[in-house]
Amino acid sequence: MGDCSLNQIQDVQPIRDLQKIDDMKWALRKFCSERDYILFVIGINTGLRCGDLLKLKVSDVRKKKRVLVLEGKTKKTRTIQLDNIYDEIQAYIKDIDSKWLFPSRKGDNPITTSQAYKRLQKAADMAEVESIGTHTMRKTFGYWYYKQTKDVAKLQMILNHSHPSITLRYIGITNEEIENDLLSFKL
Repeated sequence: MGDCSLNQIQDVQPIRDLQKIDDMKWALRKFCSERDYILFVIGINTGLRCGDLLKLKVSDVRKKKRVLVLEGKTKKTRTIQLDNIYDEIQAYIKDIDSKWLFPSRKGDNPITTSQAYKRLQKAADMAEVESIGTHTMRKTFGYWYYKQTKDVAKLQMILNHSHPSITLRYIGITNEEIENDLLSFKL
């Protein structure tokens, strides 16, 4: 199953409110599991697609702050930075008895994208976050990276998009937000 098997990418929105991100983290820990929480944290801090996150092994992140990932969709290698979430990841992997970073409870496999979707949806229901899907993590990363840096060219490279307009549409930067930015622009 692909990343968007249960949800259409265009219907999924980034989480644009920092409090809602904290609410999701809380709900994932309280109503789901530490595995689901770490999946979300890595997802919103790296911008990796859900399918690429689920292929990660414990050995990929053990004592590493930078990880090379071969992206499934683009077949391009990307370095992800884990510096800001390193301690949380290291604490999480101490209790894992699997080679997979996000192990399924059934057999020796990682969870599927549909299982990840269900866990995110459960937490979103509890946290009252709407328009959630497996791409929410990637879109949230992109949205906040853009908000903090305003560098669409770098974000386009990070997300491996072919054009800046695709990146802006993907992260939900709307015409209204552009107009609001222009209202306060003055030389």
